[in-house]
Amino acid sequence: MHTVWKGSISFGLVNIPVKLHTATENKDIKLRQLHKECNSPINYKKVCPVCDKEVGNEDIVKAYEYSKNKFVVLDDEELENLKKESEDKAVEIIEFVQLDEIDPIYFERSYFLAPDSGGGKAYALLRSALKESGKIGVAKITIRSKEQLAIVRVYGDTLLMETIHFPDEVRKADEVPNIPSEDKIADKELDTALMLIEQLTEKFDPEKYNDDYRTALLELIEKKKSGEVVVTATEKETKVPSDMTDLMAALQASLDKTKKPTVRKRKTPAKKKA
Repeated sequence: MHTVWKGSISFGLVNIPVKLHTATENKDIKLRQLHKECNSPINYKKVCPVCDKEVGNEDIVKAYEYSKNKFVVLDDEELENLKKESEDKAVEIIEFVQLDEIDPIYFERSYFLAPDSGGGKAYALLRSALKESGKIGVAKITIRSKEQLAIVRVYGDTLLMETIHFPDEVRKADEVPNIPSEDKIADKELDTALMLIEQLTEKFDPEKYNDDYRTALLELIEKKKSGEVVVTATEKETKVPSDMTDLMAALQASLDKTKKPTVRKRKTPAKKKA
């Protein structure tokens, strides 16, 4: 399992060296875009709309747009200094709370925490303490230059860290448009709805749920492969000189390209074609 981060967990005076591993994976099937005419993959270029030319990474700067077409430019050194100040490679547990006190809307991404060398005993201690107390730890961590709020809890025999949104990242529910007011619901309607919920109530078992669309798409892809309904990208043609004139032109162009620049630039009359 790939390690995405190395550091430590601290609570009180206890320090646990740990490694972070992504706990979930995206199973979406990625489809490429091809040119319909020749079935070649489409490339995307960074183009300046004003200069109308392609821009390389070395000519790009980062900036924050604080109003329409008004930017504050931030250079790499400034961003790197901020990164060094905040990235201390530690998960600091600030406090302990009950899991059901956090609404699921706050949860973002899950990571497995594994003990690094020398951290096994302290890791087991924190795991046992969380199990016994029935609580989770609220912590802060910096991953890829972004400070995150997180919780640490027990999952099976493993410590799991889940990043959660900061309060100002969660939009207010009262801003959602067209929410109906509390209309008077007839008792019969409510009783029928409750009866339906009761009939459909089961113990949660994640193994019985499948991504039907992904399964169907994979089956379609396999059928097309088996039936040889596939396309091959057209190779870019390399022009081969067909006669002596083309060959001489190619040789002359190569010589011109590798010719060393002269000290003085002087215009010379163009040679007439033989």
